[in-house]
Amino acid sequence: MASQRLPVFQKFIDDVRAAWAREPDTESRMKAATELLRGLVGDETLLTHSRDWPSTEGHKNLMLYEDPDYSFVVNAVVRTPGRFGSVHDHAHCWTAYGVLDGVEKLERFERLDDRSREGYADVRMTGVTEGKHGTVDLVAPFDIHAEQGGPQRSVAVILRSERVAGKVLQGRYNPETKAYHQGEGPTQVPFELT
Repeated sequence: MASQRLPVFQKFIDDVRAAWAREPDTESRMKAATELLRGLVGDETLLTHSRDWPSTEGHKNLMLYEDPDYSFVVNAVVRTPGRFGSVHDHAHCWTAYGVLDGVEKLERFERLDDRSREGYADVRMTGVTEGKHGTVDLVAPFDIHAEQGGPQRSVAVILRSERVAGKVLQGRYNPETKAYHQGEGPTQVPFELT
């Protein structure tokens, strides 16, 4: 129940719902919510709480919240030290990725080919953002990226404009072999922040 949620998380949900009600489109909503997520992942109470969260290794996300009215989703990932993430996109979904604990790198890529060959994508890295406690990066629809773990356990909270995992196929890229395919997103593991 909402009244039993961790207060800082309930306030975040309430504030994101208000942004969804106030803003006219998904991009504006996600830009407003990115600032709210920055406050959440900078919160010391949530940081302390996250130290007991289970690992999400094995292509999983913790499902913290899915809004019944606006359909936005709040996930979390808990990475083991040095975890290597694959290069992917989130289809048409906007995603705000906030580092709560540890250090992670968000790699950005651009696609160089003309998309005419099935199963093929030539992508190259265009930049890397290092994230630490309180850092948030907004990933636009179809932007190609990868998250890489740091030398110790890391935790991130992810706000998505909608749930795509299990509903929409998302792009998967291999920069070395130039292979491309579409696949399901991570398995959603329900997890209450109480």
